[in-house]
Amino acid sequence: MAKSTKYVAREADASGLVHYGDDEHRIWHELYTRQQQAIRGKACDEFMHGLELLQLPRDRVPQLAEVSKVLQRETGWEVAYVPALIPFSEFFALLAARRFPAATFVRTRDELDYLKEPDIFHEIFGHTPLLTNPYFADFTQTYGQLGLAASKEDRVYLARMYWFTVEFGLMQKPGDTPRIYGGGILSSIGETAHALGATPQRKRFDVVSAMRTPYRIDIMQPLYYALEDLRELYEITQRDVMADVAEAKRLGLFAPLFTPKAAGSEALLPKTAIPDPGAPTQRAA
Repeated sequence: MAKSTKYVAREADASGLVHYGDDEHRIWHELYTRQQQAIRGKACDEFMHGLELLQLPRDRVPQLAEVSKVLQRETGWEVAYVPALIPFSEFFALLAARRFPAATFVRTRDELDYLKEPDIFHEIFGHTPLLTNPYFADFTQTYGQLGLAASKEDRVYLARMYWFTVEFGLMQKPGDTPRIYGGGILSSIGETAHALGATPQRKRFDVVSAMRTPYRIDIMQPLYYALEDLRELYEITQRDVMADVAEAKRLGLFAPLFTPKAAGSEALLPKTAIPDPGAPTQRAA
């Protein structure tokens, strides 16, 4: 059975515009204003550069076409309209075609700080700035291509890699303080403060280790993996990732750093509508 959601994406009119209500624009403004301040000095330089390139409006929800125009110019990507939840096969196919899925709904005020479904603030503010970066853009496309060809079992391991990079990844050069590049952190007021605080563990990123690391979507992450720079994402596209999956399966999962929930507390992939115990869904906080 597919997951359900209370959210419904808004469809575009005949001219391609999506019309939002005044309260939705106010929520976008509030989210944008507080998050821009929260990530100051914490987000990686590449994210801040992408945010500057996009010039997202602060006082209204952006249109997908205006974001796509910048992405197409920089890296050949675009943002694709999707309903609130989509099948994992469609998710992979979109990424493989350099189309980033975004549902055109805004979270309600009672879920301002946390919701499980990825809303337009999470997708546009959290993810699209780094899609202006060639390394990040190519890695995301490669992930989609790998997912399309992978078995259901192997997708679980690929999804963990995605979780600890695209969604909850950090960067840290030797001798420097860590910075954030994961969209799940950068779109979350709580996770932004938590990720660089004293509580969580931070480890050097390794593909196989990330694939072996369980996590929960409904808690602040107890562990983050840090790249040295985004070029490492490009280097992943040049290696045999499915051999890494095989190695991760051979070695088995690490012990979780949290109290496990009942089976089904993780769903298969970001933005998927098809549940599969043991793999991630989007934590759009």
